[in-house]
Amino acid sequence: MASIYILGNFEKEGVHPVKIRVDDVKKKRIDLTEEEPAEHYPSLVDMEAEDGVTFTKPILAEMSAQWEYGHVRVAGKVESAVRLSCSRCLTEYELPLSSEFTIFYTESKGDEMDEEVELSDEELISASYRGDEIDLDPEIAEQVLLEVPYKPLCKESCLGLCPNCGQDLNHGECGCDRGGINLKMAALKKIKIEK
Repeated sequence: MASIYILGNFEKEGVHPVKIRVDDVKKKRIDLTEEEPAEHYPSLVDMEAEDGVTFTKPILAEMSAQWEYGHVRVAGKVESAVRLSCSRCLTEYELPLSSEFTIFYTESKGDEMDEEVELSDEELISASYRGDEIDLDPEIAEQVLLEVPYKPLCKESCLGLCPNCGQDLNHGECGCDRGGINLKMAALKKIKIEK
């Protein structure tokens, strides 16, 4: 049977982050499930406001946490869906999001040195915690953020818009002559090279 630990208060009234107690994880494996709207996560709210992304499904997170060699190992999966605007043709489309992750939480010592060190593969997917609880919401939001493409494409073969008339070339040719001068390179034609 899954155990869900929800503790503390979040920034908004009635919104609580999912946290696990380290002492409970040391005793047994904890399974967690969380389904929240994107508004639950401040970084996803910022993405919607700044990048024109619209979440069309809640964020579903299924995770398990267990004590392993002095750290808490959290493995899980997040799923959702977003509506995006194609960066080539501007058509809106929906993209399902799904990400599996593993992260190792180690206790912060508080007096860690600020020096350059080489990180192992395990350390690259690690985070630190203080106290006796670990808030999992930042990791859930980060996994979702990593799945949203920086330059969204409705399909890899998207032809984009005609630079002359603006017609969506995925729906057919417009008849414009696009073999002419490339405006990006036109300034180079004015440069004279002396011999």
